[in-house]
Amino acid sequence: MRLWIGARGADMGKEARGIMAATAGEPDSPLAGGPLSLVGDAVEAPSPTWLAAHPKLDVVYAALEAQGRVAAFRRTGEATLAPLGSPVEAGETTCHVAVAPDGSHLIATAWGNGVVTHVALDASGRLGTRTEAEPSADPYDRENAGGTSAPDTSALLDEQPGVADLRSLVERGADASQLAAMLAGATPTPAIGADAGLDDILALLGQSKNPFDDPAVRGILRGARDTPAAALAGGVDLGGATAEPTEPRTPRAHCTVFLPRGLVATTDLGYDLVRIWRTSPRGMTLDHEVALPLGTGPRHMSLHPSGHLYVVTEHTCEIFVLSAGPDGRWALRSGIAASPGSLPGDSAAELTRSRDGQFLYAGLRGSDTIAVLRVRDQGDRIEHVALAESGIRKPRHHVVLRDTLLVAGQDSHEIASLGIDERTGVPGRVRHRLAVPSPQHILLAR
Repeated sequence: MRLWIGARGADMGKEARGIMAATAGEPDSPLAGGPLSLVGDAVEAPSPTWLAAHPKLDVVYAALEAQGRVAAFRRTGEATLAPLGSPVEAGETTCHVAVAPDGSHLIATAWGNGVVTHVALDASGRLGTRTEAEPSADPYDRENAGGTSAPDTSALLDEQPGVADLRSLVERGADASQLAAMLAGATPTPAIGADAGLDDILALLGQSKNPFDDPAVRGILRGARDTPAAALAGGVDLGGATAEPTEPRTPRAHCTVFLPRGLVATTDLGYDLVRIWRTSPRGMTLDHEVALPLGTGPRHMSLHPSGHLYVVTEHTCEIFVLSAGPDGRWALRSGIAASPGSLPGDSAAELTRSRDGQFLYAGLRGSDTIAVLRVRDQGDRIEHVALAESGIRKPRHHVVLRDTLLVAGQDSHEIASLGIDERTGVPGRVRHRLAVPSPQHILLAR
């Protein structure tokens, strides 16, 4: 199998000279389980850290991260590329690029300043007109949100003495900051005293089990545990919101996934947002946004055949499940830690799925592991399977190619090949290694 490898170069303090060509097993085989081989440099380019293929043409696009640009390259041989036109500006520290399924445009995201850029593509795949999308606003900043207040949670509790769980309170407009303060025992209410415990809250809600294993509530509890009650008093009402940030935050656009019905999703790691767009030949129009719990840091996404969108969070190493409702609006449905065995200081990187959609694979930098999860209930729910050693240092990116997992080790300067047990979904030991300078991305060549 033929591969393109993106890596960091001299402008990011590393040694790669551009996009590299490699093989996994026999070059023309559909399987990737054989020995890894570096063919050589396909084309010189400054730090092409993310690559994307045109869906119909032999054209590869690269995010030139340090330069904040996107470049196009046409294939000139089995293992060679050549520049196609001139690069275009795409925002400070451009970290991701994705091409529309019809090949009409691409979208680039910039970690440095949060810019999302729409770039038209012509019939040859050449980069055309660029249009910056609407900038994001921090949903947890009261000033940006217009200082709006939410319905009083205490009154809402009185109206729903038999409510099924706390999540429904959030969805009905409960003030998340008040709810967090109540759960912390800091604010007496008509129904819950300041010394109320979990049993009292459960009794009020008509429940006999803990309702807090839910992403929309877990963020509230995190705020109740970590944030002083005085700060909670002024929080913003959002599904999963806690309190306002204690420091100014920076938008950090990170990833793009094309959705059904002509929609596009992008993540903003800095503002804890998944943003849903509509695209046209002239650019992008924001349709709506989904706010994840404060401080989670949504990084990368994977679209499942069921239609669910899975989002891995860099800061908290969680995976959230989003889906579209009957009205077409996307919302948070459930979530889970990427692995109960992750270590303090871990940060999540890539999220991919198996070919049949049964398993998800999340890379965890720090512990340098791959979390394996199984998809259940037609995509609505995911559960832990295993935590596997990646065999490298800092797994920046990985791809699943049938029964093989290829992992790019940014700090160990190598790519590792691990076999996957297709019955259990669990990767085994490293079978092959390939020395590569600071690999960042692995792309299957056409």
